[in-house]
Amino acid sequence: MAKTKYDRVLLKLSGESFCTPGGFGIDGSALESIARRIAQLCKLGPQVAVVVGAGNFLRGANFSAVSRIPRNTADYMGMLATIINACALQETLEKLGQPTRVLSAIEVAAMCEPFIRRRAFHHLERGRVAILAGGTGNPFFTTDTCAALRASELEMDLLIKATKVEGVFSDDPKKNPKARLFKRLSYDEVLSKGLRIMDHSAITLCRDNKIPVIVLNIFEKGNITKALCGQQIGTLIS
Repeated sequence: MAKTKYDRVLLKLSGESFCTPGGFGIDGSALESIARRIAQLCKLGPQVAVVVGAGNFLRGANFSAVSRIPRNTADYMGMLATIINACALQETLEKLGQPTRVLSAIEVAAMCEPFIRRRAFHHLERGRVAILAGGTGNPFFTTDTCAALRASELEMDLLIKATKVEGVFSDDPKKNPKARLFKRLSYDEVLSKGLRIMDHSAITLCRDNKIPVIVLNIFEKGNITKALCGQQIGTLIS
């Protein structure tokens, strides 16, 4: 087994990774594909936490803009949707033999535990995947910011932003074939260039707490292994 460079890793998953491209809700095949990659990550040895988004159901800001639902309520609805994704991922991981716990910033006692920092450490130390749901528990914050916050709280060695593209580009590679892939960026370069791979508040949190971020394509076989072993893959922000 390859020796990993990192002992504790947080994986940030978008809600879209739970469904087919352009789809809605949860697709069983997409869900299992993601779960298998997380189980593979665990076999490499590090403690693993996961933050899930909810874009496969709704994004609070977008939903509020096209409805009469105020942003506060829309954001809470999005947080509840992350719990749906988290519970689906938990069940799939456990069917694959990987012990898992869901900890939520919003209390839903029938389905998951409340997020308590010491309890999260307890699960990680016992080899369980800690799925961190409910965002930060507050409106007006994205799950990217939640990922950076939890990575800081749980003293993560690395934050992996899992995407469907190879890394951070100078422009949208689907619209501009000449867009350049950045192999390395500093936190300040991400902020000064206005690169929107993560919220600026998330990048600032990672910078202040010295947490490196790797942006990679989770669907490329072997990418996670390479990243954890310190090989060049995707974009490293540090």
